[in-house]
Amino acid sequence: MRQASGMVNPPATRGALWLPFTQMQDALVRRFVRASGSTLVDDSGRSVFDATSSIWTIVHGHGHPAIVTAVARQAAELDHATLLGASNPRAEELAERLCALAGLPYAFFASDGASAIEAALKMAVNFWRTRAPERTRFVRLVSAYHGDTLGAMSVSDIGAFKDAYRDVTFESIAYDGTRFDAILARGDVAAVVVEPGVQAAAGIRLVPDSAYAALGARGEDAPLVIVDEIATGFGRTGPMFASEALALAPDVVCVGKGLTGGVLPLSATLASARVYDAFLAPSAERRQFFHGHSYAGNPIACAAALASLDLFEREDTLAHARELGRALVAPLAELAAHPRVRDVRVRGLMCGVELAAETFVARPRSAAWRVADRLYERGHFTRPIVDTIQLVPPLSSDEREVVAFCAALADALDEVP
Repeated sequence: MRQASGMVNPPATRGALWLPFTQMQDALVRRFVRASGSTLVDDSGRSVFDATSSIWTIVHGHGHPAIVTAVARQAAELDHATLLGASNPRAEELAERLCALAGLPYAFFASDGASAIEAALKMAVNFWRTRAPERTRFVRLVSAYHGDTLGAMSVSDIGAFKDAYRDVTFESIAYDGTRFDAILARGDVAAVVVEPGVQAAAGIRLVPDSAYAALGARGEDAPLVIVDEIATGFGRTGPMFASEALALAPDVVCVGKGLTGGVLPLSATLASARVYDAFLAPSAERRQFFHGHSYAGNPIACAAALASLDLFEREDTLAHARELGRALVAPLAELAAHPRVRDVRVRGLMCGVELAAETFVARPRSAAWRVADRLYERGHFTRPIVDTIQLVPPLSSDEREVVAFCAALADALDEVP
């Protein structure tokens, strides 16, 4: 059967669904139908360890009863109400708790990480509009990734995601870790956008702490600092937020992914008082923040997030994650010594094992994907980032699961030609 355009319909097994970051012509598509704890179950009945936390989202495991109960209770009470000139108790409570955790007094809600970044960029430009309107440029790290909407891509630096869209994105300034003072002295910079410590989408690339030194205490005329905690927040690197371990004084912090425990889409842009105050004026001046999303502060998503934050306290999640990190030291060291491994990068429970691709037979499907396929056969689901196999497990995983992943990876490295 052909569509009106003359294009052949995709195979019926894929139906109408168009998958992100996936070549639909020949992709090997996994299909999951159930989940529990750290385990996903596919449509053949195979159980696999969710070694990427469903791309850095799941925190307390799939289907945690406390979050499921909170979602069901809230859905029966108030499913949705707009935040445009209105409010709801769950959004108010979550804003208070997030701000207390991050040390910033105001929270602006959206639905996903890229949306939180877009809000932060627009806040920064508007902040300077009456003070120094020439400040419209943004600085970002080399190999940065902040999302796939146009503004977020503009402050990103990974060609595979960005190259096709350069004509519709704006130019940002790259910081390579050696000349931050000079960049901060520029009179046209509105804000510096950084991932704290780990650049997840760059292959779990680690950034030295020294790179952030210039972003500590700054004068009132210095560019704003926007910290992207979307991937690193909620215990992924050890502390609740990765920026806690760095000499950073952020004006804005963006959170998402693990905010609801990974159960529902929700993000937040947390702002300092000086950023928030820049939008205060009599209504006639129309200086309010002209930005928003239909489902911002959705009560059900906020209820899930509140339940997740409760679990951090009740189950001592951060301490358990630290124990898992210690359990990974020896198996990751063994992997680092494998002749087919170029590098192992670790921060907390964000681990990247970069393969020496030249030690594998060249084939259309890359070595990393062939290794990931073999891992799947052994009961582990991960998604490579170029030549890097990632292990970013749910914080609720047990030692047996993460050690078994490393053992299966070592075997796969030996087996894949």
